[in-house]
Amino acid sequence: MPALCPRLAALLAAMTLAGVQAQPVPAERSALDAPLFYQLLIGELELRDGRAGNAYQVLLDAARRTRDPALFQRAVEVAVQSRAGDQALAAAQAWREVLPQSVDAARTQLQLAAALNRLDALADPLAAVLRTSPDAERAGLIASLPRLFVRSTDRKQVAELLDKLLAPHLSRPETRTAVLVATGRAWLQADEKARALALAREAQTGDAAAAGPALLALELMPDPQAEALVGRYIAQPNAEAAVQMAYVRALIQAQRYSDALRQLDALTQQQPTLSAPWLMLGALRVELRQSAAGETALQRYLAVRESQATRTEDEEDDPVQAWMLLAEAAEQRGDLQAADAWLARIGSGEQALEVQTRRATLLAKQGQVANARELIQRTPERRPEDARAKLVAEAQMLRQVKRWDEAHAVLAGADQRFPDDADLIYELAMMAEKLGRLDEMEQQLRRVMSLKPTQQHAYNALGYSLADRNLRLAEARTLIQRAIELAPPGDPFITDSLGWIEYRLGNRAEALRLLKQAYATRPDPEIAAHLGEVLWAAGEQDEARRIWREASERDAANEVLTETLARLRVQL
Repeated sequence: MPALCPRLAALLAAMTLAGVQAQPVPAERSALDAPLFYQLLIGELELRDGRAGNAYQVLLDAARRTRDPALFQRAVEVAVQSRAGDQALAAAQAWREVLPQSVDAARTQLQLAAALNRLDALADPLAAVLRTSPDAERAGLIASLPRLFVRSTDRKQVAELLDKLLAPHLSRPETRTAVLVATGRAWLQADEKARALALAREAQTGDAAAAGPALLALELMPDPQAEALVGRYIAQPNAEAAVQMAYVRALIQAQRYSDALRQLDALTQQQPTLSAPWLMLGALRVELRQSAAGETALQRYLAVRESQATRTEDEEDDPVQAWMLLAEAAEQRGDLQAADAWLARIGSGEQALEVQTRRATLLAKQGQVANARELIQRTPERRPEDARAKLVAEAQMLRQVKRWDEAHAVLAGADQRFPDDADLIYELAMMAEKLGRLDEMEQQLRRVMSLKPTQQHAYNALGYSLADRNLRLAEARTLIQRAIELAPPGDPFITDSLGWIEYRLGNRAEALRLLKQAYATRPDPEIAAHLGEVLWAAGEQDEARRIWREASERDAANEVLTETLARLRVQL
């Protein structure tokens, strides 16, 4: 049932209290006379009974008669709740006609016009909002304007409109940078990247210390010219850490891990009392299997966090993520007892299943597979999707300890229970591959491609499998090229697959180029195994040994690496 308007709710509450009081309370003078009370009551009753149009008309009429901002706001709310956008906008326009100096009325009209894509109704309320906003807030308001139009159907028209409406503020020093950034972001939303880049460059030239141009340039990456603007800002001694962290996240998303590490190392040296960079540095080191360096960074994160009485909004509020990562780092170096001790610190919350799965894997690695399976199976199912998640977790745990048959059986059962789940089918295909059931693997991967044509991992897995067995190489290349089209630019594992295919086809130079590119982006042991083998075949045996040693230091037990060294009879 819709809530009563504040004025009517307050009146009814006062009437209820009056009925139990022993002495009468002197009445205060109020604009709520009997006719208005009756009109508001009728409006709310009409709304309660599902006649929103009638309620809207009654409330809007009352708002016009009383010039009460709360009633105009209520009329807007009724129209919005009824999905009557044009009526909501009409109420906001009436509000401004009656109370032309109202900032709330202008803001409401602006937001509704933008949401309804009514660009013809924007100019007047936008000018009013900018005119009435405090000087200290105006630049921030201008910078935020493009967010109003993210769902616009004609983004070029929006950009042209903002160019026109913000032009008067371009000549003012206090708002010039904000105008350039806002219009630049609007042109970026209109897919006019060159124009957006030019505006970002102009903004930074005029105000090198401003973060806005760098943030706009971040959205234009991986354009090298845009990245240069980001680098120019970050090189300043007073650069905002939030911008640097955003740059790191962009680098990680682009899988440029070495560049991300350099930025994090610099940031933690420049601002060692910020906790968030230490956490991200630790997470990235652990992801790259650099467990010792990861543990150092994570311990530093916990120490900094412990020493801080307050934290910024960008920093973590609890150490759970750090404990999880420390457990993973300990597991990487074979200290299962330390890993379990870190996990034991985490209580039962949103991550309960993940924690239990990790603890189960530790048990399984110590030979207690039955206990490990029971631990996962006994984990409470708090949400409907937890039943599926538990089956996936159990299969992953069994895979960790190379119980391929049991993992395959769990996933086959999950496939029956949750049919046409592309992610489950993909995992089932990977288990079939481990068991040497290559026909089944291909069949399941073809199912994934049919159910989820944009799932790049299925194309990559099948293409790599064919290349690794030196079969149907032309088809394998086609599959990998399709995976490249679907994946984010520069995915190192897909680049590795393509390099391996080129090697199988005899294109050694191209294979080396691709594999070196993949390894520079992600120094993974499997990529290292492939790169080392191609180097070995090319006669660069010293370089191959160096690459293999690096990989062995990260993960000496990696299956592809150990198989490669054994097949080539190489001792490191």
